[in-house]
Amino acid sequence: MTKTGGELLTEQLIAEGVQTIFGVPGIQLDYAMDGLAQNRESIDFISARHEQGAAYMADGYARVAGRPGVCMVVPGPGLLNAGAALSTAFATNSPVVCIAGQIPSPTIGRGLGMLHEIQGQTDLLRALTKWNGIAKSPEEIPGLVREAFKQATSGRPRPVGIEIPPDVLQGKTTAGAVSPSGDSAGEIDEDSVSRVVELLAAAERPVIVAGGGVRDAAASAALQALAERLGAPVITSRNGKGAVSDRHPLVLSRLAGAEVLENADVVLAIGTRFITMTGRPVVRPGRHRLIAINADPADVRAPREFEVAVIADARIAMEAITNSLPGGKRAAPVLDGYRERERDALSAIEPQLEWLRAIRAAMPDDGIFVEELTQVGYAARLAFPVYEPGTYVTPGYQGTLGYGFPTGLGAAVGAKGRQVVSINGDGGFGWALQELSTAAKYGIGLVTVVFSNDAFGNVQRIQSETFGRNIGVDLKNPDFVALAREFGVAGERVTTPEALEKAIRNARGTDAPVLLEVPFGEVPSPWKLLAEPSIG
Repeated sequence: MTKTGGELLTEQLIAEGVQTIFGVPGIQLDYAMDGLAQNRESIDFISARHEQGAAYMADGYARVAGRPGVCMVVPGPGLLNAGAALSTAFATNSPVVCIAGQIPSPTIGRGLGMLHEIQGQTDLLRALTKWNGIAKSPEEIPGLVREAFKQATSGRPRPVGIEIPPDVLQGKTTAGAVSPSGDSAGEIDEDSVSRVVELLAAAERPVIVAGGGVRDAAASAALQALAERLGAPVITSRNGKGAVSDRHPLVLSRLAGAEVLENADVVLAIGTRFITMTGRPVVRPGRHRLIAINADPADVRAPREFEVAVIADARIAMEAITNSLPGGKRAAPVLDGYRERERDALSAIEPQLEWLRAIRAAMPDDGIFVEELTQVGYAARLAFPVYEPGTYVTPGYQGTLGYGFPTGLGAAVGAKGRQVVSINGDGGFGWALQELSTAAKYGIGLVTVVFSNDAFGNVQRIQSETFGRNIGVDLKNPDFVALAREFGVAGERVTTPEALEKAIRNARGTDAPVLLEVPFGEVPSPWKLLAEPSIG
């Protein structure tokens, strides 16, 4: 039986377990879209209002659903629009599969000015992804898709890209889908594990730094078991928040744990780039013996200097180390004094903390919080407690303003009923506010909080403090509540933390999207507290 390349693409996506695709249709994707249209009962297509929104939704979905997120965009401007979201997914180890159209195969690279043609699209996609490939015939589609999903989820998860020209999607074939094989987590070097065990067994003041490589329940359980066996404080990075519950007596933020980290004799870095915001190692060797567990060899290279590095899946490595450690559990250190000093330091940004306490109190423990580049979002990096792995979503080092709302929509689709709250500033929210239409159309039950001060607030502060004047920071905003209602989204303006908490509580357990606008004034700068000195 013959089928088109587009029909075969859908067949393979279904074989990979894909349930939802986010995208924007276009002429180069016509035969791919027809393949999806024939399989509506097996796979959903959520049509965004902008390719950037579609790709961000795929990212949010991937971080919450436990499977890769998939987006589909036209070539040229469509891929360019999706590029910011792919860069965010790359920075945060998010397994996104981007399916991009192409111009007709015979015209690629000839510069003929075909519709949506850009020079070097393949090179562009390569710069934004861990792996990319292009189908040159319909028969190549299943293997290409299979390899894309394998690459996206093996080793260090990251986005991957597939290009399929329209003639390949339209072409006929008798080929069928290929069955996904059980992807191996990889081997582990027993000599490296033995050296790590030796160093940790001899350590008097071990400390663990955990990052985004510890983001699922199984890895979280392995980390908690290892920390309790060692009696080692666990300091979480921004992308690692929730790796172990913030209620656990061994868990500290980077601010609370700075002194603990400085006094450690052995530091074990697990699933983290181990780099500060200024590009320096979190801890330099000398007084400290440094160990790493990481799936990516690039993350244990200079400027870091590790005595031992285990290149492996974090869970597998942690379980092997825990099972090999001699003796029983060590006594846990008392860390209350460090937390008390942290609370004293955080009092300097109390206005932001009031709102964070309200949001946390309103959400269930398994609720998903999507942070943004806004004044409350910056404070959240320090002061938003996280109780389960994978429930704190961040743009990571990419710092992509405006990512939060569309990423939150994708997270809400993948969350399967768990509450998702996205916080935004009015500046960043403007990047994708048109996706209110998508939220309403598909009944995506995201709670969107917009803190509104009519300015790019952080830029405004920096300009004022540095130059004593401002340019380009003032915003002319719509009435966000009225705008939401025009799109068919419930909107409410709240002016106190208590009212915000009540509104978020009221939104629990519904499939209806909600927008909450919070008028916001000037607040203290959090940046001195967010500074991450490189410890020597």
